[in-house]
Formats: sequence, structure tokens, C-alpha cells
Amino acid sequence: QVQLVESGGGLVQAGGSLRLSCAASGRAFSSYAKGWFRQAPGKEREFVAAISWSGGTTSYADSVKGRFAISRDNAKNTWYLQMNSLKPEDTAVYYCAAPGSPWTNVQPMGRIPMAYWGQGTQVTVSS
Repeated sequence: QVQLVESGGGLVQAGGSLRLSCAASGRAFSSYAKGWFRQAPGKEREFVAAISWSGGTTSYADSVKGRFAISRDNAKNTWYLQMNSLKPEDTAVYYCAAPGSPWTNVQPMGRIPMAYWGQGTQVTVSS
């Protein structure tokens, strides 16, 4: 049984930083692209960032470019989202996700259905 477990969320002041982690079990995700999504209250879930299976390519939503960085550690079957210069509008539940097939390109990650999802971790940024 595949499980994705996020951690690292919390309450932070505007301008602060948080690092989210997504620990996967039940399957090795070294050959999979990996992503982060978020859902703010009253809004639809949106794409935040993705990283290719090789780690060589990343993709970000325009709203987080230059502030967030996605990375992964295949040895730990874990990926991360470093969030800097946080803004109140970054407040949301953050989810890690992965597609159902390996070797997926990064570019479609915000448009194709994800097969695996974590339970989400709350990030609240106060002004």
C-alpha cells in the first residue's frame, strides 16, 4: 500500500520560511516525477511545484517562482518544498503527489491527474 505523508507545516509570520517534507512508502518513487499542490479555503486545489524523476528539471507556479524550491532525496524516498519569503496568500493545505506512471515529464504535472496523494499539511502565514 502506497502512502505519502507530509510534515513540516505550521504557523509562520509573513517573510518567514518553512520546509515541507513528503515521505513515501510502499513504492520507490525514484523513477517518478513528484509534485506539490495546495488548496486555500474556498478555492480549488492548485499546482505549486514539480520535479522530474532525475531531479534535473523543475517547474513552478508563477505565484511561487523565486520563493519556493522543490527537491528530492531518492535514497530516503522523500521530497521537499522549501518555502521562503512566505506571504499570507500562501496560506493553504499543502499536498504532495505523484503520477501513476514513471518517467512522466515535469511540464504536464499541473494538468494531469495524480495517482498518489498525501493527507495534506496546513501552512498558515500571518500578516
